[in-house]
Amino acid sequence: MATMLRRQEVDVHVDFYGFGLQDTDDSAVPDSYPDGREPDGPFLSAYEGRIDIESAGHTHTAALTVEVWDANPPQDKRVAWEVQDETVLQSPSGELEIRAVAGAQEDYVDLGSPNRLWRLRLFCAGREEVADLAQHGVPHGVERYLAQFWPEANSGEGL
Repeated sequence: MATMLRRQEVDVHVDFYGFGLQDTDDSAVPDSYPDGREPDGPFLSAYEGRIDIESAGHTHTAALTVEVWDANPPQDKRVAWEVQDETVLQSPSGELEIRAVAGAQEDYVDLGSPNRLWRLRLFCAGREEVADLAQHGVPHGVERYLAQFWPEANSGEGL
């Protein structure tokens, strides 16, 4: 059975309908967010050293909960998630910057273990509501994300 190792909650400043998570080691990220980003692309896109997340609202603050697990966690059924996807991300530093088009935020995502290939399952709720509200203001906490990270099988040392 999988065990959660850490949980982190951060506010994410979304602009131009998206944000990214990328390794803090710049040498591991050939193209920093938003370079090469596909606006109107899929919900989740993987690049070398980063992942791009497409939001339903132009400019707002989203709530991001990050969970780090020692193995594949159970599917989260506490919320009626509107969308979910999975990908992998190599993280040499074990820390991820949260980036918008305007630049990096002060908060980091701490994965807790460097030099790993991580599997990510990303969920999102509040998309329909934020799409409407962001047309008339800058909503806070309406769009909610849950990011579950766990080590990809055979991706290095134990946690």
